[in-house]
Amino acid sequence: MNKGRPITEYLVDFLDFLEIEKGLSAKTQENYARFLNKFFYWLRDNKLSKMKPAQLTPDHVWKYRVFLSRHIDPLSKQPLKKSTQNYYLIALRSLLEFFVEKDITTLSPSKIKLAKDKSEKEVKFLQLEQIEKLLLAPDVNTKIGLRDRAILETLFSTGLRVAELVNLNVDQIKIPSGSKDLEIAVVGKGKKVRSIYFSERALHWLKVYLDKRSDMDEALFINYKPGKEKNNISRRLTTKSVEDIVKKYVKIAGLPVMATPHTIRHSFATDLLANGVDLRLVQEFLGHRNIATTQIYTHVTNKQLRDIHKKMHGGAKLKS
Repeated sequence: MNKGRPITEYLVDFLDFLEIEKGLSAKTQENYARFLNKFFYWLRDNKLSKMKPAQLTPDHVWKYRVFLSRHIDPLSKQPLKKSTQNYYLIALRSLLEFFVEKDITTLSPSKIKLAKDKSEKEVKFLQLEQIEKLLLAPDVNTKIGLRDRAILETLFSTGLRVAELVNLNVDQIKIPSGSKDLEIAVVGKGKKVRSIYFSERALHWLKVYLDKRSDMDEALFINYKPGKEKNNISRRLTTKSVEDIVKKYVKIAGLPVMATPHTIRHSFATDLLANGVDLRLVQEFLGHRNIATTQIYTHVTNKQLRDIHKKMHGGAKLKS
């Protein structure tokens, strides 16, 4: 690799790096390319297209951040959101990490600071009593209700992403007689393989659901709409179907939070942290590549700790 090339000429090598060494999908690579092209455009517009990695300075990065903050989105006709600005900055930081990995002298990736988004929404999650109401909402006397109970139990027991849930197959769920738990491997984002764990309760409902199945479809969770069984194609539920299922039972359970499958995943993570599970372990449970992604949950548990301290600490009862 020629290490003396301009920054703009490293895009193909960077994308190959994302695919081969990071295992990122074609869609993710496409997004990185789109975000980096914004930076390359800025370089060209400022007559810096010949800049080499070693010539990049913190001042250049600052001016690029100013450019992003004042850039008008052509679709919304509004300035870029802080979260959108950060996508561009994360892509640039990843490019610098690639340079470091390949021993190409450049600015430290740590110099790329992300924009602070004060309007960022808090992580939504359900309390345990709300989770229980949600899990009990389906009518298990019907095959659809039984399937839906198994879906909800699986989501909360495993913390699966909805796309990972719909990709599960029947042959993955081999429940030994008398077993109280089950561990299987799933392939998540970036083709990362991780183990997920089914509780005794989730296994019970999966077993009841599967015992009622008489079809030969390989998908674990299938569509029961009339006519579907007559086609020679899979009846596998889509991510949209599962999202609609969760939405349906949120209403039935009368929950104040408009929960989604991802809300249940948040609830899974928050429950683990609240019970003292180490953040690194939660990262493994969720299949996050970067610990920073998992750290969003600490805001929730830190607030819980503050509330408990305020309510329970004896210092509040001492006389002045």
